[in-house]
Amino acid sequence: MNLRETATQIKNGQTSLGIELGSTRIKAVLINTDFETISSGSYTWENQFNDGIWTYPLDQVWEGIQSAYSQIKADVQSKYHTSLTNISSIGVSAMMHGYLPFDKENQLLVPFRTWRNNITEESADKLTELFNFNIPQRWSIAHLYQAILNQEPHVKDVDFITTLAGYVHWKLSGEKVLGIGDASGVFPIDDQILTYRQDLIEKFNELPEVQQYSWQLKDILPSVEIAGHNAGKLTADGAKLLDLSGTLTAGSLMAPPEGDAGTGMVGTNSVRKRTGNISVGTSAFSMNVLDAPLKKLHRDIDIVTTPTGDPVAMVHINNCSSDINAWVGLFRDFADAIGAKIDTNTLYETLFDSTVRSDPDAGGLINYSYLSGENITKIQAGRPLFVRTPNSKMNLANFFLTQLYAAFAPLKIGMDILLNEEHVQTDVMVAQGGLFGTPVIGQQVLANALNIPITIMNTASEGGPWGMAVLAKYAETNAIESLADYLDEQVFKNPESMTLTPEPAGVKGYESFIKRYQAGLPVESLAGKDISERDTEKGSN
Repeated sequence: MNLRETATQIKNGQTSLGIELGSTRIKAVLINTDFETISSGSYTWENQFNDGIWTYPLDQVWEGIQSAYSQIKADVQSKYHTSLTNISSIGVSAMMHGYLPFDKENQLLVPFRTWRNNITEESADKLTELFNFNIPQRWSIAHLYQAILNQEPHVKDVDFITTLAGYVHWKLSGEKVLGIGDASGVFPIDDQILTYRQDLIEKFNELPEVQQYSWQLKDILPSVEIAGHNAGKLTADGAKLLDLSGTLTAGSLMAPPEGDAGTGMVGTNSVRKRTGNISVGTSAFSMNVLDAPLKKLHRDIDIVTTPTGDPVAMVHINNCSSDINAWVGLFRDFADAIGAKIDTNTLYETLFDSTVRSDPDAGGLINYSYLSGENITKIQAGRPLFVRTPNSKMNLANFFLTQLYAAFAPLKIGMDILLNEEHVQTDVMVAQGGLFGTPVIGQQVLANALNIPITIMNTASEGGPWGMAVLAKYAETNAIESLADYLDEQVFKNPESMTLTPEPAGVKGYESFIKRYQAGLPVESLAGKDISERDTEKGSN
């Protein structure tokens, strides 16, 4: 679509806005009716570790959203010479899971507890046994029940709980609703009636420790809606909250708010049965859309849904690229110290490309990329750790390959359950994320690690906010065709992609690495127990 046509769509209010609150960046994307990105804006933020809780302050949520939107507004005016005052549809997505409880006065009762916290082991174990359904520590219901078990005083005042995407959607539209994919990280979903499992809600309400409270679980959960349906309208207050200039008009159609897993599926056209995708960033997860139920319950496999409610087997890891970023920062400091000015992209490319000279097993080096605990490997507290033996082959190529190997290691452990034990059949596995910004290297490492072909699509770089904008545009259709057909026939008409298959030497090398990695996990566990945050702070003074 040319500039004049796009400008006309902006003026006529035919654009769609997708907002995604990721773990390190809040990003907004504006698209036209051809699903092309017109403009984007972003805001960088970081989670905070306060009083033993990983959290983000809610005022920063709005600071970030408003900053991203103002960038889009200014860019549209500059590029298309027209004002952005009317948007056809809006969608919000965010990091899945977590816990945001509010009282009857709509006041947040405790700071936002994010997916990164692994403080709900007791409740997750008890609920998994009660439901005969895997309840991960990240899920909202696990956080609520742990607060009950801990006898936290705020629980008696709970009137509503939601996710981060649900919170933002509520403030923009006034509707307490979640898209079904995001809702599937709150409480188990019945994929036949497309809402929470009523039998499990009853089991939860019957727990003696729950019965002491006046609320019923069904009354404090958000309602559930599937993709393609109307989830409210942008209110006048919501428009003022989004656009501080006050020129955005109310009335935009609001799509059901989704989790970042759902937008990842949309952004990679992976919503049909037997398709899958992998999203990597601060955390990482794989999504396999199932064509048959799993044979048994697995504590390392979440059963969630697509944005339309089809069951998905999800492998979620808390730690992925953060330690790589930290090491790149160290190399940047060294480059600066010797007067070598290298831009960030060149630095990443140089380090990634160095791995082509590595040994397939990374020279016997091991790395644990744990900034926080990791449920799959039963690590309670994160302590990034690099280990080598006297006989390991230490050089730049092997060192940086170890960082890439470690980033995917917990994902590999979880995926092996699906591939080797459950024999899940996936026709295509599409990956997306910043690690694949350097061509080939990360993609090949992932293919070798999982021993399956990995595809990268040209649209994958658009990311979750683009996927959410697509869902917003889809909501305008009222789901007259399935989401899978809509993506195939309307959005991904001429997809460009590249697929890499596993290399035998790389597969063998990664298997050698993962054996050493698993053997050394007790060391990582002890580091978390014996090296406290306070000791670290004292040692740095």
